[in-house]
Amino acid sequence: MLKEKVVLITGSSQGIGRVIALELASQGALIALNDIKAQEESLKNLKGDLEGKGTKAAYFTADVSSLDEVEVMMQTVKKEFGKLDILVNNAGICKDRTLAKMSREEWQNVIDIDLTGVFNCTKAALPMIIESKGRIINMSSLVGLRGNFGQTNYAAAKAGIAGFTKALAKEVGRFEVTVNALAPGFIETSLTERLPEDFKIQVKKLTALGRFGKPEEVAHLVAFLSSKKAGFITGTIIKIDGGLSI
Repeated sequence: MLKEKVVLITGSSQGIGRVIALELASQGALIALNDIKAQEESLKNLKGDLEGKGTKAAYFTADVSSLDEVEVMMQTVKKEFGKLDILVNNAGICKDRTLAKMSREEWQNVIDIDLTGVFNCTKAALPMIIESKGRIINMSSLVGLRGNFGQTNYAAAKAGIAGFTKALAKEVGRFEVTVNALAPGFIETSLTERLPEDFKIQVKKLTALGRFGKPEEVAHLVAFLSSKKAGFITGTIIKIDGGLSI
C-alpha cells in the first residue's frame, strides 16, 4: 500500500514506534527513524533490521523538543530521501505524579516533548508534506480524552494533540493533506509491563475485549491512515482501546 512512500517516525527506537516502522516497511515504505542521541544504538540496530528486509532506511538523532534540531533533521531527511510523504508524531514521555507533588520541570518536560515536539516536527515537515499531498498522524492517548489520576501533564499534552490535529486538518485540507490522531488505551509495551498486576487485572475487566492491545494493532491502523484507502479521513481522533472507553 505504501510502495516508495517516505515515512518519518519520531521516537521509533523502541516500543510502538519501532513496530510502526517495521509494519510500514512491510507495506513498501522507505523509513526515516528518529530518536534522541541516547537511543542511537537502538536506532542503528533497527535500521539494520529494516535493511535486512530489503527496505531503505536511515536514522536521525534529534530531540523533538528543540526546533533547531528538528529543522536540521528535516533538511537531512530531504537530502537523504528527496521528499517526505508521511509524518508519524510518535515521540513522547511520561513523568507521572499528582499535581500537588509535580515539579515545574516534570510538567514542562512532558509538555515540551509530547506537545511542543508535535508542533516542531509538523511545522518543519509541512512544506514537504504539502508538496507530496501527504499524511500527518499524531499519537494522542485515551488519557488525553478522559484524564487519569497522576497524569495532569501527560493528559494536557495528549488533549492538546487532539485539538492540534483538528485545527491543522482544517488548515491543510485544501492541499489534499490529511491529519489524524490515534488515542490508544493500554497497549502491551515495556511501560505497561511495569504496572502492578492487580491494576492490570482491573483494567482488563473494564475493557470490552478483556485484554491489552498489541503494538502491531496500533501499527496496522497507522498503515491504513497512511494509505490511499484513508484519503477521505481527516481531523479524526481514533480510539484504539479495546472498548475501555465505552
